[in-house]
Amino acid sequence: MEVILLEKTGRLGNIGDRINVKAGYGRNYLIPQGKAVFATPGNIARFEQQRAELEHISAQRLQDAQALAAQIERVSAVTITAVAGEGGKLFGSVGARDIADVLVAAGVNVAKSAVKLPAGAIRDLGQFTVDIQVHADVTQSVTVNVTAA
Repeated sequence: MEVILLEKTGRLGNIGDRINVKAGYGRNYLIPQGKAVFATPGNIARFEQQRAELEHISAQRLQDAQALAAQIERVSAVTITAVAGEGGKLFGSVGARDIADVLVAAGVNVAKSAVKLPAGAIRDLGQFTVDIQVHADVTQSVTVNVTAA
């Protein structure tokens, strides 16, 4: 299935790129999320008319993401307390939602989906570096200290 990207999307491409994706990915994710449209002659012509507007919106989103990354950089480190047993193993885990909640409490509005944990969840006490991806081109690291309650 051929689609036209309406915004820069991860590893797929930039605005205006015509790419082939699997039908389910295109129909179930890219098109409903507004990230792409079917590559029909009518949509191609409509896209070319709106290209400047879409590029302006994309540039604005990039500026907003850079401002958010600067806020995250000011926080730089957060502390999460969790119940742990002997040997430093947590009873449960610290996930993306926990980290996002701590950042929101610190005054940085971060979505849970922006938190990129290296192994899915943190299951030990210690200090970990976690990436916060606020835009396809903007990623900021934050240090997460997990301490025993």
